Amino acid sequence: MAIETILLAVGPGDIDRLDRLAEETVDVAGPTGATVVLGHVFTKSEYEDAVSKLDFDRERDRVSADDVANRHASIRKLVNAFKNAEIRHNIRGAVGPHGEQIVELAKETDADRVIVGGRRRSPTGKAVFGSTAQEVMLSAPCPVTFVRSDTK
Repeated sequence: MAIETILLAVGPGDIDRLDRLAEETVDVAGPTGATVVLGHVFTKSEYEDAVSKLDFDRERDRVSADDVANRHASIRKLVNAFKNAEIRHNIRGAVGPHGEQIVELAKETDADRVIVGGRRRSPTGKAVFGSTAQEVMLSAPCPVTFVRSDTK
């Protein structure tokens, strides 16, 4: 199966692993020529906070999740990395439960691979994995690559 579209799922906990996520994504997208969809999922409260912090004029404009994602610092950093590596990319935003929305973005974009980040866990933490990454791994319509951060 050819890899034509990769969904790189980014959320609020990924700021410390953006470089690693970019490296792993470039390692797959570069040789395959895939387009990377940078998907930033916000909960309702995260979306509201981001709209406020990014100074959108809500009375003048309708602010979509795509608009917020396009202006988000983590996405801008990844965009720079992909431009430097000459990787085609586009940006999508979504509002809702992280895992559920990542799976939905994977379906909507017809992703051939999803890349998600997560943190290292203790044995007890692994037993209680119940995380966004686990939900995506179990529910995504395509293979999922889990990029673990080096910090605990």
